[in-house]
Amino acid sequence: MTVSVIQFGGSNCDRDAVRALDEIGVDAELVWHEDGLPEDTSGVVFPGGFSYGDYLRAGAMAARSPIVEEVRDVAREGTPVLGVCNGAQIGSESGLTPGAFTTNRSARFQCEHVHLRVENADTPWTAAYDEGEVIELPIAHGEGRFEVADERLDELEEADRILFRYCDEAGEVTEDANPNGSKHNVAGVLGERDSVAVLMPHPERAALPDIGPTDGQGVLEGFAE
Repeated sequence: MTVSVIQFGGSNCDRDAVRALDEIGVDAELVWHEDGLPEDTSGVVFPGGFSYGDYLRAGAMAARSPIVEEVRDVAREGTPVLGVCNGAQIGSESGLTPGAFTTNRSARFQCEHVHLRVENADTPWTAAYDEGEVIELPIAHGEGRFEVADERLDELEEADRILFRYCDEAGEVTEDANPNGSKHNVAGVLGERDSVAVLMPHPERAALPDIGPTDGQGVLEGFAE
């Protein structure tokens, strides 16, 4: 398959995503958002960064690029789509996934490693893990706090659309383990289809064995699934 990694002005994790996918044997190419989706696209990544300088709201302007409508179209057909960090913000702003990502509880940019508990292992993005397994990924965001109406969150939890929650090293979901104040410690969610997902932590930054842990490879293997 060929994964299109969409570049916007301000994207800065696009090449990281390509290299990480290449590491697990998935072909990927950089696609400038004004050029539209290539015909051979069989997967899409919205990468991290600061699209349009995070003006208005993080991801809000990128979500209105014409290519995003193309991504919505292929997502409805079952093409896998993954949004990471700024890409998660684009995913929520474009309606691909529920909820919104807003300013961290600390009101500052945070760059650190966090632990995540796998909440649903029956998806392409988590099939490499066991339910309840704890993995470690880095975060780097200023607007990563997941917010959604309480009743909508109940629906998401009942439908097993929560992918990951922030937790401590032992897998306990606690307030202290929540780096940004996300509601119910949510770190990643599914769209209407389980082939569409977004998460704040960066799996592509934990995928290369020559520079550190590789817990993020399992997420990216969702494209191979």
